[in-house]
Amino acid sequence: MGQKCHPLGFRIGVTEPWRSRWYAPKSLYGPLLVEDYRLRKYIDHRLNRTPPYAAVSEVQIERTREELKVIIRSARPGLVIGPKGSEIERLKTDLQALTGGRKVDIQVKEIKSPHLSAQLTAESISEQLKRRASFRRILKKTAEESMQAGAKGVKISIAGRLGGAEMSRRLTVSLGSIPLQTLQANVDYGLAPSVTKYGVIGCKVWIYTGMYESHDEDESTAAGGRARARGRH
Repeated sequence: MGQKCHPLGFRIGVTEPWRSRWYAPKSLYGPLLVEDYRLRKYIDHRLNRTPPYAAVSEVQIERTREELKVIIRSARPGLVIGPKGSEIERLKTDLQALTGGRKVDIQVKEIKSPHLSAQLTAESISEQLKRRASFRRILKKTAEESMQAGAKGVKISIAGRLGGAEMSRRLTVSLGSIPLQTLQANVDYGLAPSVTKYGVIGCKVWIYTGMYESHDEDESTAAGGRARARGRH
């Protein structure tokens, strides 16, 4: 039997860092975990589900005793910041209200290659499926765009009532190699549901961009200036 696991969860602590970085005693751990979930859900709804769409792929949270630091990775940082920083100040005020008045600091990092972000690719396919575009053409075009952007392997899988068919089925397109069992491989994973008139279509994307390099400074600063988890040798 094939045993499936989340590609990022499989690598956390080995080559991938944690998305939430803080420590809390046993009595506070539960409430802070729920608070992290609510912050991510609010940011996703505010920036990804309502226009203008800011194309946010990842939200990282760091906590100290005095401050809550939120790092937002977006393909459109200008929409997150807004004219003269008005949008980011409004977002900061809302997050402070959600956290009970705790001091909040927001940093916005730009994603220079959206076609290499699995979550943004999955969201793009999801939006196109809602507009009833040809699903075969969408998958083939998206996979080719990711390969042209520099990916070494792309796998896209959609499942549901494709094209409004009576029976649900799964369609998978794969280009290049996807070494899922190699911990040293940098495999990004994204999942996005597409809510259509005839049901929900799930979209999963795997993008392989090469092996991790423990001495690569660019990788260590790419996701917000924090040290990446050390690779195994």
